[in-house]
Amino acid sequence: MPDKIKPYDKAAYQKLCAALRRGKSGLTVADICAATALPLSQVKELIPLAADEFSAQLKVTESGEIIYSFPDGLKSRYNGFRVTLIRFCEKFVKALGTIGSFLFKIWIMIMLIGYFVLFLAIALGSVLISIYANSKNSSSRRGSVGFFGPGLFNLIFRLWFYSELVDSMSRRSAGWNRNRTASSAPHRPLHRAIFSFIFGDDDSGADRDAVYKKALIACIQSRKGLITLPEFMAISGKCPADAEQALMAFCVEYGGMPEATDDGTIVYRFEELLLRANTRDRSFAELSPPISGLKTFSHNTKTMNICFGVINAVNLLFGSYFAYNAAHTGAVHFTAESTLNSLYDFAYMLFGAFTQNPLPLIGIGLGVIPLVFSALFWLIPAVRFHLLKKENERVKFENFRRLAFTRIWTRPDEVREQDVRAEIAECKPKNTRAAQERVLKEMGAYSQPEIAIDENGVTRYSFNELAREKAALEKCRASVNEERTRLGNVVFDSGE
Repeated sequence: MPDKIKPYDKAAYQKLCAALRRGKSGLTVADICAATALPLSQVKELIPLAADEFSAQLKVTESGEIIYSFPDGLKSRYNGFRVTLIRFCEKFVKALGTIGSFLFKIWIMIMLIGYFVLFLAIALGSVLISIYANSKNSSSRRGSVGFFGPGLFNLIFRLWFYSELVDSMSRRSAGWNRNRTASSAPHRPLHRAIFSFIFGDDDSGADRDAVYKKALIACIQSRKGLITLPEFMAISGKCPADAEQALMAFCVEYGGMPEATDDGTIVYRFEELLLRANTRDRSFAELSPPISGLKTFSHNTKTMNICFGVINAVNLLFGSYFAYNAAHTGAVHFTAESTLNSLYDFAYMLFGAFTQNPLPLIGIGLGVIPLVFSALFWLIPAVRFHLLKKENERVKFENFRRLAFTRIWTRPDEVREQDVRAEIAECKPKNTRAAQERVLKEMGAYSQPEIAIDENGVTRYSFNELAREKAALEKCRASVNEERTRLGNVVFDSGE
C-alpha cells in the first residue's frame, strides 16, 4: 500500500472487496451498501482505495454517479517490498492465530482423553496387582481411602466400563450411528467436537445486524427510497422507542432525511440508495422481515455430548480421589512385606519408579490439575447453556415482534390477538400470550387503537391512525418521480 494512505477499517475493506468481486458488471456506491450493509460514508471512503489498488474501470453516468467495475479482476497493483512484507506479516499473524486455536483445541482433547486413558490404565494395573496379591493370600490392608476392593468381579466390571466408554467415544466422534445411512453427517474431528461441547461453535458468520440492514436497504430500494417508522419496526424487530433511535442512526449511516407529508406524516427518504447499477428486481409483495436463527449449544449429537460428560465425570472422580489421598494419606513407605491395598498405593509405587518423591506429582498431576480441568469442563458449558437460553428467548421475542408488527401494518384497521401469532419455533416465545399483549401495547404506544369486543367475545383493535399513515405513505410513494434516481447513459468510460 502507498505510504500516504491513512489508516482504515481493514475488515470493512475486505467486505467491500468481496462485493466488488461478485459485482462483475459494475457497482455504484448504493449497490455496495446493499451488498455489504456498510455505512454510506464508509463506502465512499473505501471505494477510492479499492479503485486505486485494483485499477478500476470507471464509468460516469448522466446523473453524475460513478460505476466501478474491474474487468481484469481484483489484482492488486501494489507489489513493492514494504507492501509484500506487510501482507506476509498479516498472513503470518493470521496463521499463528489459526495454529494457536488448533493447539488449544488439541490441548483440551489431550487433557480430557489423556487423563481418562491414564486413570483407567492405573485402575487396571491396580486391579491386576491386587489379583496377583490375592493369589499369594496377601490380605494385609492399610487405612487409606480405597477405590474398589480387589476381586474378579471388580476386574470384570472395570474392563467392561473401560471398553464401553472407549468404544462409544470412538464411534460417536466419527459420526457413526447404526440407525443412519452412509450419507449421514460427515466425520467431525474429535478436537473440534470437544471444543464445541465446551465453547460452542463459531457464529461469527451470522452477522444479524448486517442481515437486517441489508433487508432494510432492499425494502427502501424497492419502495422508491421511502420508509416509515412502523416499517422500520417490522424489519428491525425493535420497540417504537428503540426503533426511532435506530432509524435516526440508520439515516446518518445511509444519507436518509426525515420529511413531513402534506397531512403531517413523517417519512424517511433515502435518495442516494436508489442510485444503483444493479437493476435486479428487489420488490416485495409485502414486508418480509428477516427471521434471526437461534443459537445452538453445540453442533455435536446429543449422544456425543453425553459421552464427553461421562468421560469428564470419570476424570473428576479420579482427580478428587487422588487429591484427597495426597492431602490426607501423604507419603507411602513400602517394606518387603508391604502390599498394595489401594489404587493410591499402586499409583505411588508406579510414580516412585521415576522420582524419589512422587507425592507432588500425584497430588498436583493426578489430583489438582484434572480436578480443576474437569470442574471447568462442566462449569463453562453450564454457564454458556444458561446464557444461551436467555439469548434465544430474546431472539424469539424479537422475531415474534417482527411478524406481529408486519401483520398489524399490513391490515391495521382490524387486528385480533389470535392474528398476532407465529408458526415456527424461532418466533415462538415461551409465553406467547404475554408476547401478544406486549406487542399490541408497544404498537399502541405509537398509534392509539380503538378497542372493541364483538358478539363472540373477541377483542378487536383498530389502529386508525396507523391506517391513515399507511395511506399517506402510499400516496407519497406514488408521487415519486423515478426518473430522478435513474443513472442514465454512460457519458464517460475510463476503459475507452
